[in-house]
Amino acid sequence: MEIEKEHIYITPTELENLSDAPFSGDEENGGSEERKTEINGNWIPATSITEARINAKAKRRLRKNSSRDSGRGDSVSDNGDTLKIGVVPTSPKGKLLDRRSRSGKGRGLPKKGGAGGKGVWGTPGQVYDVEEVDVKDPNYDDDQENCVYETVVLPLDERAFEKTLTPIIQEYFEHGDTNEVSEMLKDLNLGEMKYSVPVLAVSLALEGKASHREMTSKLISDLCGTVVSKNDVEKSFDRLLKELPELVLDSPRAPQLVGQFIARAVGDGILSNTYIDGYKGTVDCVQARAALDRATVLLSMTKGGKRIDNVWGSGGGQQSVKHLVKEIDMLLKEYLLSGDVLEVERSLQELEVPHFHHELVYEAIVMVLESTGEKTFKMILDLLKSLWRSSVITMDQMKRGYERVYREIPDINLDVPHSYSVLERFVEECFQAGIISKPLRDLCPSRGRKRFVSEGDGGRLKLESY
Repeated sequence: MEIEKEHIYITPTELENLSDAPFSGDEENGGSEERKTEINGNWIPATSITEARINAKAKRRLRKNSSRDSGRGDSVSDNGDTLKIGVVPTSPKGKLLDRRSRSGKGRGLPKKGGAGGKGVWGTPGQVYDVEEVDVKDPNYDDDQENCVYETVVLPLDERAFEKTLTPIIQEYFEHGDTNEVSEMLKDLNLGEMKYSVPVLAVSLALEGKASHREMTSKLISDLCGTVVSKNDVEKSFDRLLKELPELVLDSPRAPQLVGQFIARAVGDGILSNTYIDGYKGTVDCVQARAALDRATVLLSMTKGGKRIDNVWGSGGGQQSVKHLVKEIDMLLKEYLLSGDVLEVERSLQELEVPHFHHELVYEAIVMVLESTGEKTFKMILDLLKSLWRSSVITMDQMKRGYERVYREIPDINLDVPHSYSVLERFVEECFQAGIISKPLRDLCPSRGRKRFVSEGDGGRLKLESY
């Protein structure tokens, strides 16, 4: 009987995919009889097909590990066995940031030795040397080796000038350090806009308080000679006089205030004495004429060119305590003569010391204790009532003023014998008027000793007289 032979036709691509097919029984049992298979007209032994399957499977496994699992440090031997190199496996997140090639070629090492990729400036520890100039470079210039490079600050235009200097001046109103402002202005390239520094400072001070105007006068005086010159100061006041019709719209008192700035500048020596005389007979603007008249009056009040220190008043927390006490005492004495409560409120606000209003409360009550009539008693009571209702004096300052009197009443009683009874009466009237609270009224000290008219009066109390 003739043995029928199998005719199998396999293409080269099918030969590589034979690794997925299961082994036959003869291959698993290792049969001794050799089988042959015909491929494209050629008879190939079965052992050669088995070796081809193993090699194809090993190549695919190697190709897969080199691209996907190269970070784990695995490698495949020629026999298809997986070998561990000893590298610590990376996290799943690390696979996304892996810099190794995914093309399936190469040894699986990082691209460019780990120095490639976005945001990488080279391998760790690499030091770049100074690049030497190539003489053969078409753009080579002999003079470029002797060049000196420096930062050039462009001059500020009008819009950038106001935007840059406004925060600087507003911050100066908080700290009051002219040296800091001078250093900041020196770092800027003001160019032809130097004369605008006093203009901007005065414009901002017109909308502020009296203390801001005093600080502005000091700033202009300190900047003259370092940042701006005397010619720049004269040019700045010329511009202010021209812009007065527009400044009046925002600050109705602008003509008087600008005149005070001019008088203060002349007194400080940064503006010539003949500056005002140069405008005589040449001013058509009503506001400019009023400003020059105001400056002329203030300068005529000085003797021998004496510096005008109090042109802006004496307000602000920078004044000494002794000076503030004197101002409050004069304010109360003027009130007892005129009786104008609104004038007291205005003067107290111009002092700009809301943290020192307790001194007015203390001095007012002491005046009541030292007085001998009912007029002072009622006027001080009306004054405290008005200041309380208008919120010029806060609850905390009112309380501190009364507590100071409570603590010092023993010493006051040595000079004023009936001070305890007068204080009790005044505190009760203030409580009825709603100026103080009930706990503050109950803190009022009282004298415990009672005096009788005589021994035979039957215990009648002697009436206190003021």
